[in-house]
Amino acid sequence: MENPGLCRSQRYRRRQPCQPAVTTAWLSTPLPFHHTMESAINTLVTQFKTFAGNDGSSDTLSKEELRNLVVSQLPNFVKNGNDPGVIDQLMASLDENNDGELTFLEFWQLIGKLASKQGGFSQ
Repeated sequence: MENPGLCRSQRYRRRQPCQPAVTTAWLSTPLPFHHTMESAINTLVTQFKTFAGNDGSSDTLSKEELRNLVVSQLPNFVKNGNDPGVIDQLMASLDENNDGELTFLEFWQLIGKLASKQGGFSQ
């Protein structure tokens, strides 16, 4: 039987009580393990930073970085990702401040649209 006072990562290694992450902010510090949704968010953030960092800043995606991300990570959700016209249209629809770069929040719009379509939710 599992000991509920132990973190998952500690249950079979060290038998020490789990130390919860406590902060004064509404966001907690990272835990030693992630739940499914937390892992999904962590993956999205990591992938964004990985692709955004290819030509300098890891804070924004250039059009080429967006194309590389779409082609390698979203080939079943974004058809014809290698087509420059598709990427131009995608970039124009997401780039709210028209600076030619996508911030994480602008990129998040794409994730929201794809998730809504995948889940059968109205747009």
